[in-house]
Amino acid sequence: MAITTTFQSFLHEKKYSFIFILSLLFLSFTLLLISNSQSSFSLFSSLTSLPQPPSIISPDISPEIAVTNSSPIIATSPSSELGFRSSSPAKSISVGVIDFDKDLLKLNFEVCKGGAAVDFIPCLDNLKAIKSLKSRKHMEHRERHCPEPNSRCLVPLPRGYKIPISWPKSRDMIWYDNVPHPKLVDYKKDQHWVVKSGDHFIFPGGGTQFKEGVTNYIQFIEKAVPVVKWGQNIRVVLDVGCGVASFGGHLLDRDVLTMSMAPKDEHEAQIQFALERGIPAFLSVIGTQQLTFPDNVYDLIHCARCRVHWDADGGKPLLELNRILRPGGFFIWSATPVYRKDAKDVTVWNSMVALTKSMCWEVVGKTMSSTGIGLVVYQKPVSPSCYREREKNNIPMCDMGRNMSWYSPLQKCLPHLPPEASSWPPLWPNRLTTKPLSLPSAPLVEQAFHNDTRDWHALVANVYIGGLGINWSSVRNVMDMTAGHGGFAAALINMPLWVMNVVPVHEPDTLPIIFDRGLIGVYHDWCESFNTYPRTYDLLHSTFLFSNLPDRCSIIDVATEIDRIVRPGGWILFQETKEMINSIGAIFHSLQWSMTLHNDQYLVGHKSFWRPRGGRVQR
Repeated sequence: MAITTTFQSFLHEKKYSFIFILSLLFLSFTLLLISNSQSSFSLFSSLTSLPQPPSIISPDISPEIAVTNSSPIIATSPSSELGFRSSSPAKSISVGVIDFDKDLLKLNFEVCKGGAAVDFIPCLDNLKAIKSLKSRKHMEHRERHCPEPNSRCLVPLPRGYKIPISWPKSRDMIWYDNVPHPKLVDYKKDQHWVVKSGDHFIFPGGGTQFKEGVTNYIQFIEKAVPVVKWGQNIRVVLDVGCGVASFGGHLLDRDVLTMSMAPKDEHEAQIQFALERGIPAFLSVIGTQQLTFPDNVYDLIHCARCRVHWDADGGKPLLELNRILRPGGFFIWSATPVYRKDAKDVTVWNSMVALTKSMCWEVVGKTMSSTGIGLVVYQKPVSPSCYREREKNNIPMCDMGRNMSWYSPLQKCLPHLPPEASSWPPLWPNRLTTKPLSLPSAPLVEQAFHNDTRDWHALVANVYIGGLGINWSSVRNVMDMTAGHGGFAAALINMPLWVMNVVPVHEPDTLPIIFDRGLIGVYHDWCESFNTYPRTYDLLHSTFLFSNLPDRCSIIDVATEIDRIVRPGGWILFQETKEMINSIGAIFHSLQWSMTLHNDQYLVGHKSFWRPRGGRVQR
């Protein structure tokens, strides 16, 4: 017993001097002889496999570099204290003690001030920066203007806030007190976007362009353009100017994952409604900068009266859609210029005809519904031959360079098609596990990708689900803050939730791989605030995010942003080094989260309803 206790103590301290290693090897060998235990030998052979943050396969890295440690680090027993990597996760999970950093335990936080504080988004609500703008012609006031230094105030709760209604009921009904914005009820009352009913908002599935309901509208598209097969060749969709996201919400029934996108504008709280309903959504605007998506990734882009002037500024907004649309992908435009004949609409239509022709977009369908609503469907080319044969070269070809659209200006050009332009991902769901088109073609890289998929599946099934005390039945909106290849999201694919995959801008660019798999995500810099309303995610996950933050980031700022994003009653699940867990655990403890440590590497936090001095505001 004394020998065993000493042995475990040595393991916990993790001190590996030369003398210690020799002693430890001798002790392990002695135990092996005494017990003839295979597990002791496994421990002996694993001593050199200390945990490292997992690296990832990026499309722009050579295959020789890309295959190292591509899988998540999975702890096993009895060596779980050291976090050894193994393909066989432990069934038993140990609960440890967090040695909180005492200085970070002393942090004090204040509640954000002002009437709009309850919905505060630091980089979109920087009124000082917005007021100083020289122009708003191109929606500059809806773009990101992050404060310096970062805001550390805590967003208050709306009066009467409740735990959100669970999915799937939430798609059609949410608590009024959680998003108390009635403006859309009156503004869109004839279109049945949203209806106030007692303590709830009800979403009947109406929209400006789908007067007979969103289900009929989706079927109308499928019949009008048979090549569009929802949930088969069409898996990832972008809905621009999404309203309350009923289009994307109902496409979920067809195995279609839609990124519903709209700015934070006078149509109050559209994206907040969508996320409260449990529908994937993101705050963004097509203004002067590129959208935070990769090139050539969306299977289909949809716009139903989305109030974007596609031909403005030499066609830059539509050229931005061309950049992110997959070769062979579709753009569905349902708007009055398609079917009305007044002078203004005809002018816009003629402009779109000229613009799309110069972009080599082909019209594959133009039709009118029984309600008098029309739409046109364009398809992006898969061959560069049309570009060479254009009569007018008024939109030049260009190379975009590194595929990273973070604070990059819109371009008036057509990017060259990628080598795999003529290929389409396998039909869903096979594309989730098949080699992505954007993954380098090399046997070792492909094997590393499949190993990554396998290891994430094992980790989620054997550790994350049921082993860490998280109530997954309450989880709908999930964010992976360090998405890598999307292995975490892929492992959760059969659960009633969705994952926003975030690729940090300081890490290798793997977002095209994520989209190729039929998942969605964005680029982001975690030194800044994320484009979402407060209280919009049930669980945030990361793998060594804090350990790998750039020097310009503060872990306190990142923790404060996480507190803003997560709903009361929501969760965090971070894999980190023990030293970093002591620091970030202390910060979240100061924020009155309950914290638990599992296998000395998985930090699980559960958010309370606490706010400084109550933090509730009158409306």
